[in-house]
Amino acid sequence: MYVMAEGGHSVPLVDPTSADGVFSLMWLVIALPAAGAAVLLIGGALAPRAFASFGHLLGTLMPIGSFALSLAMFLQLQGRDEADRQVVQHLWTFIRVGELDAGFDLLYDPLTALFLLLITGVGSLIHVYSIGYMEHDPRRVRFFGYLNLFVAAMLVLIMSENYIGLFLGWEGVGLASYLLIGFWQHKHSAAAAAKKAFVINRVGDMGLSTAIMLAFVTFGSVSFTTISAGAGEAGEKTMTAMGLLLLLGACGKSAQVPLQAWLLDAMEGPTPVSALIHAATMVTAGVYLVVRSNFVFDYAPNAQTVVVIVATVTLLWGAVIGCAKDDIKKALAGSTMSQIGYMMLGAGLGPAGYAFAIFHLLTHGFFKANMFLGAGSVMHGMDDDVDMRHYGALRKAMPITFITFAMGYLAIIGFPGFSGFWSKDKIIETALAENWIVGVCALLGAGVTGFYMTRLMIMTFFGEKRWEKDVHPHESPSVMTFPLIVLAALSVVSGVLLLGGWIEHWLEPVTGVPDHHEPPIPALAVTGLAVLVVAAGVALAVALVARRPVPREAPTEVSFATRAARADIYGDAFNDQVIVEPGRALTTGLVRMDRSVVDGTFRAGVVLVGGIGALTRRAQNGYVRSYALSVLGGVLLVVLALLAVNLA
Repeated sequence: MYVMAEGGHSVPLVDPTSADGVFSLMWLVIALPAAGAAVLLIGGALAPRAFASFGHLLGTLMPIGSFALSLAMFLQLQGRDEADRQVVQHLWTFIRVGELDAGFDLLYDPLTALFLLLITGVGSLIHVYSIGYMEHDPRRVRFFGYLNLFVAAMLVLIMSENYIGLFLGWEGVGLASYLLIGFWQHKHSAAAAAKKAFVINRVGDMGLSTAIMLAFVTFGSVSFTTISAGAGEAGEKTMTAMGLLLLLGACGKSAQVPLQAWLLDAMEGPTPVSALIHAATMVTAGVYLVVRSNFVFDYAPNAQTVVVIVATVTLLWGAVIGCAKDDIKKALAGSTMSQIGYMMLGAGLGPAGYAFAIFHLLTHGFFKANMFLGAGSVMHGMDDDVDMRHYGALRKAMPITFITFAMGYLAIIGFPGFSGFWSKDKIIETALAENWIVGVCALLGAGVTGFYMTRLMIMTFFGEKRWEKDVHPHESPSVMTFPLIVLAALSVVSGVLLLGGWIEHWLEPVTGVPDHHEPPIPALAVTGLAVLVVAAGVALAVALVARRPVPREAPTEVSFATRAARADIYGDAFNDQVIVEPGRALTTGLVRMDRSVVDGTFRAGVVLVGGIGALTRRAQNGYVRSYALSVLGGVLLVVLALLAVNLA
C-alpha cells in the first residue's frame, strides 16, 4: 500500500496480507492459459488431427476462466478496506543466490485488478474472434497455443510482486510476440518483422535488466515493497539512473521514440495478433512499468521530465504517421503509437497523471481492440486486401462492422460522451496545468487524431466503391461480430470510470493521492478547446478526402511531409545509417581482423614449426654413418666444453 508523504512521494503504508479465500486461487489466473499453451503446443504437435476439432475451443476457454477468476477477485477486493487492498501470494522461491532472494510471488492490488480485467476480458474476446478469423488456417491449433502463451506471459508480468518476476513475464511476452508476428513465416516480410520486433525489444530489455541490477545493488532486494520503502533514502542520481533505465525498457515494449520502429512492421501478423499486442497487452506493458515504479520516478524528477519529453514526441510522431498510411492496419498502428504516447505522458506527469494514464490505457484497450478487429472484419470481407484505397462505401455491405467501428472512431477522437473524451482530455488538462507547452502539443495531437481517423473512416466506409469486380464484400460471421459489439459498447460506456473520481480513488493505494494543479484556463474551457481542435481535424479530413475522388493508387507527386510520414518519419532509415550500417561495418572489420591478424598469427606459427620440422627432418636420413658422425660431433662438443670450464 502507498500513500503520499511530504513532498508528494509514495511510501509504504502497510505490509501486504497473505492470500485467502478467492485470492488463494490467484495462481490459477496464470496457470489456466499457461496450461492451455502447453497442451495445445505439445498435444497439437503429437496428435494434430485430434486437436484440430477442439483445440481452438480449449484455447478460448482458458482466458475466459482467468477472466471469471479476475472478476471474482475484483469484486472481493472492493469489499475490503482501502488499507487492506494489497494481497501477496508466495508460490515458491525462484532465485536464492548470495544476498539475492527472489520468490515467485504474486501481487494483487487495485492496479493489478484493473489490468487483469483488461487482459483476460479483451484477450478472451480476441480468442473468440480468432475462432472465425483463423477458421481455415491449417495451423490454427498452434495459433491458439501461441495466444495462450502470450496471455500467460502478460499475466506473469502484471501479477509479479518483484522485478525478477516482472522481467520473466516481460521476456515471455517478447517471445510470444515474436512467434505471433512471424506466425506466417513463409512470408519473408512476416519473418523479418518478427526478428525486427525481437531485436529492438532486446535493446529496451537491456535497460530494464540493468535497472533491476541497480535496484538490487542499491536496496538489496528486487521487491516492489522493499524498494518503495527505501526509495527516499537513496540518492537522486541513483534514482534518476534507475528511472531512465526503466524508461528505456518501457520504450521498447511500448514502441516509444526512439525504439518505435518495430510497431508498424508488427502488422504482418494475423489481425487478432495486432489487436492483442496493440490494445490490451504488450504495448501497455511499458506504461504499467512506469506507473508500478512510481516510487522510483517520484524521487527522480529529471527522469520524469525525460518521460514527458519522450511521450510528447511519440504522440505527435505516431499521429503524423497515421495521416499518410493507406494500409488500414498500419494507420491504426500509428494511432496506437500516438495513444500510448498519451498514456506515457500521463505517467510522466507524476501523481497528478498516474490514474489518468491508466484510465486512458483501459479505454484505449476497448476502442483500439474494437477497431483492429473491425479492420480484420473488413479484410475478411475484402479478400484480405489491406489497402484503404481499394475500399469505399463498405458501410452498406458490412453494417455491423461499420457501426461498431464507428463507436471506436468516436471514442478515439474524443467525441463528447464517448470514453476517449473523458480519458484523453484529462491527460491534456493535466499536461496544460503542469507545462503549457506540453499541453499544447497534446492538444495538437488530438487534432491530428481527428484528421487521420476521419480519413480512415471516409476511405473505408464512405464515398464510391473502389474494389474490383471479382471482390464481393460481406459481413463477417457472428463469432467475429459478437466481440465487436461488446467492445463497441465498452468504447462508449467505459468513461463511467471517471464518475465521482472513482479511478483516482481506486488507484490511490498504489499511486498515491493525486496532486492536481489548476490549468492556465478553466477545465471546462480546456474541454471545449479540445473539442474544437478535434472538430478542426475532422473538418480538414472531410475537405481533403471526402470532397475529392480517392485514386486507387497512391499519388507519387507528394509533399516532403507526406513522403516522410509514409516512410515512418525515416525511423528505419535513421536506424540503418546510425546503427545497422556502422554495426555491419564494425562486424566486417572484426571478421577481417580475425582472419588476417588472429588467424594470421596462428598460421605463422604453424609455418614456423613446419619450417623447423623440415630442417630437422633432413637430419633423419636413415644412414647409420650419419648418426655416428652426429654422435661423435656431440661428444667432441661436450669434451671441448669441459676443457673450457676446467681452464677457466
